[in-house]
Amino acid sequence: MVTALRMFYTSIGRKLVMALTGSFLCLFLLEHLYGNLLLYKYDGGKAFNEYTETLTGNIVIRAVEYVLFAAIIIHALDALFLTMRNKKARPIPYEVSRPSQNSSWFSRNMGLTGSVILFFLIVHLRTFFFPHRFGHPTTTMAYDVAEAFQQSWYAALYVFSMVLLGAHLNHGFQSAFQTLGLNNKKYNQPIKYAGTVFALIMMLGFGSMPIMFYFNIGDIATNMMGH
Repeated sequence: MVTALRMFYTSIGRKLVMALTGSFLCLFLLEHLYGNLLLYKYDGGKAFNEYTETLTGNIVIRAVEYVLFAAIIIHALDALFLTMRNKKARPIPYEVSRPSQNSSWFSRNMGLTGSVILFFLIVHLRTFFFPHRFGHPTTTMAYDVAEAFQQSWYAALYVFSMVLLGAHLNHGFQSAFQTLGLNNKKYNQPIKYAGTVFALIMMLGFGSMPIMFYFNIGDIATNMMGH
């Protein structure tokens, strides 16, 4: 038991925690995207509101919520730890190395993209989660989503963050499989393709929403806000 706990303080152990928490967060993103896509139903936000109310009232989901927040915090702290350890191990970059030729900019800056995503997540939670969970909102969640996406700064931040999320997922998805020891020459290419497809689905799925609402495409904002 002690040996197992010590392992999590090593770089390998930290990467394993990163892979496990990252995989859990990917599952959450799938579920969250499903819920958000209900906004596209032309019903004035009824389906989406019912979905969010179900999440709030279900005790099991409320318990998973705490696990989710723990996973986000642990994932972020682990990323910070690994980034600092890597910089400490290599305070001066090798002059002979050419990182731009060996890896993409996004794979070399997972910490940076992750930090922007974390900042967005804090703003996102402050905008929707906390007011509806701990406050006394006078409007529905669907209405608040439509109203938020009508603000240019928030719509732009959302789209920008989703682009970075797609890049972050594209590299992280493949890295998780490698860390968990599931990489194999036979499956490396399919895993790479699956990671890219997953990242694109998340990026386009989430990123399309602020665009649809901001420009009121198909009168989606008008329908949601009841104007």
